Amino acid sequence: MLTLYHIAKAILGPLVVAVGCSHGFDVFFLALVSFLHDFMHVMKELPKRAADSNFFDPNSDEFVDRESTAANSEHKSLHRKSSKASSFLASFFTPTFSIFERHSSLFPDEDKPSKFRSYGWTTALKKLMGSGPMRRLQDHILGLNRAYTLSSTSEIWFLGKCYKLSPAESISNSAHGNSFAAFLEDFSSRVWITYRKGFEPIGNSKFTCDVNWGCMIRSSQMLIAQTLILHHMGRSWRKPMQKPYDLQYIEILHLFGDSSSRVFSIHSLLEAGKAYGLAAGSWLGPYAMCRTWETIINANKEQDDNDKHKQRFPMVLYILSGDKDGEQGGAPIVCIEVAARLCHDFNKGQQDWAPILLLVPLVLGLEKINPRYVPLLRETFTFPQCLGILGGKPGSSTYIVGVQDEKALYLDPHEVQSAVDIKMDDREADCSSYHCSTVRHLPLDAIDSSLAIGFYCRDKDDFEDFCSRATRLADNSSGTPLFTVLQSAQSARPIPDHDSVAVSTSGHIRMDDYSLAESFSEFDDQNQEGGWQVI
Repeated sequence: MLTLYHIAKAILGPLVVAVGCSHGFDVFFLALVSFLHDFMHVMKELPKRAADSNFFDPNSDEFVDRESTAANSEHKSLHRKSSKASSFLASFFTPTFSIFERHSSLFPDEDKPSKFRSYGWTTALKKLMGSGPMRRLQDHILGLNRAYTLSSTSEIWFLGKCYKLSPAESISNSAHGNSFAAFLEDFSSRVWITYRKGFEPIGNSKFTCDVNWGCMIRSSQMLIAQTLILHHMGRSWRKPMQKPYDLQYIEILHLFGDSSSRVFSIHSLLEAGKAYGLAAGSWLGPYAMCRTWETIINANKEQDDNDKHKQRFPMVLYILSGDKDGEQGGAPIVCIEVAARLCHDFNKGQQDWAPILLLVPLVLGLEKINPRYVPLLRETFTFPQCLGILGGKPGSSTYIVGVQDEKALYLDPHEVQSAVDIKMDDREADCSSYHCSTVRHLPLDAIDSSLAIGFYCRDKDDFEDFCSRATRLADNSSGTPLFTVLQSAQSARPIPDHDSVAVSTSGHIRMDDYSLAESFSEFDDQNQEGGWQVI
């Protein structure tokens, strides 16, 4: 008896050979059969899904799927054979959409006006084809943006750690912490936060899903979650293979649950970001997102102080901005006086330093990123304090966590998953939806020019090391630094390693002679409120 596999192979075989995909012939068709099986399941579910308001709104403008746009642009970077295969499958599925446009009556819906039927079924089908399972099937068939498309010889800089790969490496090399397997273990241990569906309505809205508008919020949640993991558990922490999990890890995931009762949930962030235009169903940029986090962290710090509970954000948040004379352009500034003042206030004068999260919102070009900044962005991933970048493609935010050659590696929030409730003390919780082993990438020069970089400094020595690295990076920028380091808010020049601050034998900037009392008397609070800088 002929099976679907044999029929597909007989009919489509010559076409696959023609487009140059004969390599892995059987693997391709087995994947195709699996794809067709899932596609048939999708077709059965289509009438039910099309009626779901989460998929389309007949009263809104034409549906715009940022995720599909992002996926289409990623195809341009694939090698020649994958591009041909992609074109082949695209030609197979494109007529399907037109069939639904012409024959929407195949699934009549008497409850909806006829003028919306064609739009509704087409939108629902496109939505389902772009869903997480379908995207994974597409990745399996075409090899899109998977880890094995990375170079086997070039080093990877991943959140401040270097993985020097070797083409002859084996799994046993992972014991040395420098193999590709070790990198994947590190990558899959990072907290992955994506679109969710089925959570409680946001505020007074009817939104129970953040598909197509929540990617910037989700990307920022990933960066903050990584900050907390780094602070509480260290850079060497890896997600355990077996339960029970670390209680601290569970408590961190609990903070980001999709509920108004969670401190750093999408619900809480939308409430905190109202002053910056943040609203359910709308998209915002990195700068407004950084300021939203400033608002929510400051508000919760006051609550923590009043309730005498354990601090939920145990560090200073310092958002960089330009100097007064640089409002029409110029690099944001790391001001040592400002950092010291923030630490003093955070500790209520009891200590002279505290852990610091630095967020650096930038606009590195107009329509696209200026190529002169690409090497500088790449270099930031070598900083031990690196937290990655909120960025991606225009209108499609991702969490960029590493670089290899000219590629940016990222965690993608554009996958729809069901909302889950991680209890604060549930060490047996199912946390699988918070981790991802698929390494996606895009060209560094294709990153949206509007982005934000994050850094975490654990203590004073760590901050000094960061300042030294940042100063050297600025010195090597040919006059166009990402950001600069200054001692004083009134200073008009960056701090060289040999000038106003002493330098240790390791090359770190030292602030031992810096007087907090003197700086506070001279500090002008208005200098903290710099504007948005276009470089």
